[in-house]
Amino acid sequence: MALRWYSTVIEARDHRALAAWWAEAIGWETAFETDDEVVLWPPWAAELGSRFSFEQVPPGLVFVPVEHDKQGKNRLHLDFAPHVSEDRDAVIERLLALGATRADVGQGDDVTWEVLADPDGNEFCVLSSRES
Repeated sequence: MALRWYSTVIEARDHRALAAWWAEAIGWETAFETDDEVVLWPPWAAELGSRFSFEQVPPGLVFVPVEHDKQGKNRLHLDFAPHVSEDRDAVIERLLALGATRADVGQGDDVTWEVLADPDGNEFCVLSSRES
């Protein structure tokens, strides 16, 4: 029995604004939007759904509204890596220009990743560049 990783849910004070920020940040599209949630998925996800088995289709990001501010460090976070053909520092600067902030979660100065936070304070990492 295969279990599909269907989505990762992110709480936000303004779920529409945060979903729009992430769509711009990672180049994903809005697949579904209501007052209760916004779903993002990769622009090629719909095509994959017909070419791959159910459990092979990539997960989406779901943004849901909450009334409370984020408290403390995330217990789960997303990692992103630019391709080796991209300038990692430029990718980080673009995210900062979009509204991300640098975050200190105790990572130290000698790590190979950069910890950032989205406009709602959710931490995520930009890893070193990768070939695949």
